[in-house]
Amino acid sequence: MEQKKKIIIDTDCGSDDAMAIAMALNDPAYEIVMISTVSGNVHVDQATINTLTTIEYADTYEPPVYKGLDKMLLKELIYAHETHGNDGMGDIGLVPKRLKAQEGNGVLKMLECLRNSEKGEIDIIALGPLTNIAMAIRLDYEAMKKAGRIVIMGTAGLGAGNVTPVAEFNIWQDAEAAKIVTESGLDTIIYVGWDACLGESMLNPQEIDKIRSGSALGKFAIDCNKDLMEMNKERFGDAYLDMADPSAMAAALYPECIEKCEKYYCEVDVSDGPSYGSVLVDVNYFSGKEPNVYICSKLYPDKYKEYIYRTLRVE
Repeated sequence: MEQKKKIIIDTDCGSDDAMAIAMALNDPAYEIVMISTVSGNVHVDQATINTLTTIEYADTYEPPVYKGLDKMLLKELIYAHETHGNDGMGDIGLVPKRLKAQEGNGVLKMLECLRNSEKGEIDIIALGPLTNIAMAIRLDYEAMKKAGRIVIMGTAGLGAGNVTPVAEFNIWQDAEAAKIVTESGLDTIIYVGWDACLGESMLNPQEIDKIRSGSALGKFAIDCNKDLMEMNKERFGDAYLDMADPSAMAAALYPECIEKCEKYYCEVDVSDGPSYGSVLVDVNYFSGKEPNVYICSKLYPDKYKEYIYRTLRVE
C-alpha cells in the first residue's frame, strides 16, 4: 500500500474551515497527524469546539486537536461573527458530543511533530491567521525547516481584499505574524489567495443544493455556512459560497486543480494606515528581489468542485 502523506492543519475553525477539514479527513491519500487551533474567526476556545464537532461529523478518524494561541502578536482581535455567526458555525447549535481537546499547546506540539519527522515528511496547511506558525518559526526555526510545503489560505492573491480594499482577513487579522512567515526564508510557502475561490470557482445555488442533498456531511458543510450565504446575497447577488479555506485545502491536497501559481517577491504591510495587512506581490519583478513565496490565484473550477464533491461524499 502507498504510504499516506502526513499533514498538520492549523485553523481558526469557522464554517469554511469546517468544510475544508471535513474534506481533508475524507482524502485517503493523506493523514492528519494533528490539528492546532488559533483565534481568528472566533476565539481559540470556540475554534477548538468547532474543530472537534467537524471531526465527529466527518466520521472517519480522529486526529488529536490542541489549542494554540488565543491572541494575535500585536493587534487586537476583531472576530468575523457577521460572516460565520457568533459561534463561527452559523449559530445552529453545533457542539461536539464526545471529543475533547488534548492537553498541551498547539504550537509546541506542532514543533514536536516536526522535530520527530524526516525533512519534508509533514506538510502544514494553515487556514487562519498565522500567529501559531509565526510563533513556531520564532521558537524553533530548524524544526520548521523540516516541514515540506506550508500551504496558507491568505492574501488577496492578485485581486482585491475582502476586509479592506487591499487586505484579506487572515493576513489582516495578524499582519505581523504574516510578515514573519513571508520573510522566514522557508523553502515552499504557498499562499492561496481569496481570488482563487471567486468567479467560476464560487459555489452557485445549484451546486450548493447538490452538496447539501448529496450526503449528511454535505448537509453539515452547507448548513454551517448559512450566514455567509446570506451575506453573499448582498455581495454577489445570490446565495453563492466563496469557499476560501476549501479552495486552499484543494490546492494543497489535489494540486491538479491549480491553474495559476507563481513564485513572487512579496511583502506584508504592517504600517499603521489603510493598507495594513495587504500583501505587495511583485508580479512584474520591479524590486529585483528574489521571489520568496508562491501565490496561487486561480483554480480549475471543474476539478476543484469535483474534489469537493468527492471528499464530502456527495452522491
